[in-house]
Amino acid sequence: MQGIHLLESVLFFLLFLNLSPGTVRSQSLPPPRYDGFVYSNHEVDSNTIMIEAFFDPVCPDSRDSWPPLKQAIEYYGSRVWLVVHLLPLPYHDNAFVASRALHIVNTLGTNATFRLLEWFFKYQEKFYNAQTLNMSKVDVVNEITKFAAEAVGNSYYCTIESGFNDRKTDLQTRVSFKYSTSRGVYGTPSFYINGFSLPDSGSSIDYNGWRSFIDPLIGAQGNNVKKSTHFFLR
Repeated sequence: MQGIHLLESVLFFLLFLNLSPGTVRSQSLPPPRYDGFVYSNHEVDSNTIMIEAFFDPVCPDSRDSWPPLKQAIEYYGSRVWLVVHLLPLPYHDNAFVASRALHIVNTLGTNATFRLLEWFFKYQEKFYNAQTLNMSKVDVVNEITKFAAEAVGNSYYCTIESGFNDRKTDLQTRVSFKYSTSRGVYGTPSFYINGFSLPDSGSSIDYNGWRSFIDPLIGAQGNNVKKSTHFFLR
């Protein structure tokens, strides 16, 4: 564990250097849409509580944190808004390819995206480092292509396969990585509520923990909640 924390610290330092002002100036224009996958497209306004989750699809702690977060999101309904960002950790050999698969199926709709994310969480052991040690990168991509098609429908196999040959999906996955690190995130899972980071990055939060964070925020809004101009963020 100490070695992992040291690696995370070194990674964060290197990422800080890569995101220095000189580097940012050399980047192209900002991406055409805000990073992340929206869990449900319901109306939001200034009183909607925004939760951002930073996940690695082959991270066991990300997997364990998803069920209680999903339960909380379904409990609060339209009072909360969830955006999931991807941070493929470099010491998870197949995290980038898995994250790229999520960007590919996102073109089919967010339902497909979260169906595949849950599929990764359920069977992620298939893509741990030890299980794919003797596989080439091409073999891993082929396996994840078949795996993703099983999750969202085998009729989409060719769409997913061609997605891995599309430079855009590679760039989208890189943008997710850079966005997450630009927010100071270096471990998964990590969570933000209304733009503020929650403590204990890298640890799962149970359902009661989510209630303890969100209930006071709703209570603080009190009776001053007014209808304002609604908008959709996609």
